[in-house]
Amino acid sequence: MESFSTLLRTASREQHEEVRGSTFIGDLLGRKLGIDAFARYTEQLWFVYGALESGARRLVADPVAGPFVRPELFRMAALERDLEYLRGPGWRRTVSALPATLEYAERITACARSRPADYVAHHYTRYLGDLSGGQIIRDTAERNWGFAKKGDGVRFYVFEEIPNPAAFKRTYAELLDAVPGGELERQRIVAECKRAYGLNNAMFEALGEEFPLTATRSGQVSVPDGPGRRPRSIRPAGARSGSGSPSPG
Repeated sequence: MESFSTLLRTASREQHEEVRGSTFIGDLLGRKLGIDAFARYTEQLWFVYGALESGARRLVADPVAGPFVRPELFRMAALERDLEYLRGPGWRRTVSALPATLEYAERITACARSRPADYVAHHYTRYLGDLSGGQIIRDTAERNWGFAKKGDGVRFYVFEEIPNPAAFKRTYAELLDAVPGGELERQRIVAECKRAYGLNNAMFEALGEEFPLTATRSGQVSVPDGPGRRPRSIRPAGARSGSGSPSPG
């Protein structure tokens, strides 16, 4: 019999691929966008993870969602440190959520309040996604904009308390397989997982509309010298003056 963790992964594969194929993420990874687009994306994550981690505090004793509340996953402290570096010490006064991001965060909050099993679907799509594919974004940001390896600006992607991601993912799969409830409950989680990917994709589409292309023609982008300081221009690794930057292979 197919495990629930396998079912969840395979049943939502199409929606997952749509997110991975987002134009915004493709442009970001393809070195076509400037650092402001990366910072704006980080802002949106602050709202999404704020909803996730507020929900986690509410659900820590819940029999369904409680086992998934793992402090080693929490991202808010890292996000806030990144935002201070990217936007300066006054970032809280200027940070704003796109309408699509608000819808996403509000759905997570609603699930945490009334449907703990559905909250698990959002927990799964976000944390495991950023633990895995998020490392590609971190690597790209470090190469493109000169961030220190696993340092300020990309700390969100550094799971310092998870030294063995593969082992953690196996443990997480076991938690999914042990989710209480029958077939109907599991199908609801699958449906919410698909919805979560859709909300995430809508956020990417909104970011894509805000940042159609922001890299300079020479391939130069800007990175802050420090918190709140004026950015300096650098050239991404492999970029040539007057030519587009290649997408990662």
